[in-house]
Amino acid sequence: MMHNLCLLSDSEKNRVELDKQAAYAVWQLKNGKAGPEVFLNQAEKIADDDERAFFEQSVETYKSLMGVA
Repeated sequence: MMHNLCLLSDSEKNRVELDKQAAYAVWQLKNGKAGPEVFLNQAEKIADDDERAFFEQSVETYKSLMGVA
């Protein structure tokens, strides 16, 4: 199934970006490119509480998927 991301609302586009950032942060940790502080540093940059919670949930999901403790 193909989706045109340009048709998403700004809020949905932002969630896609937050999800990508979460996946990359977990990948960095798993591959020794960054320490656990990478999550805190990213989360501190997110002003909106709902977006921060979404990012943190995405981090937990990717940690589980990638086998990171």
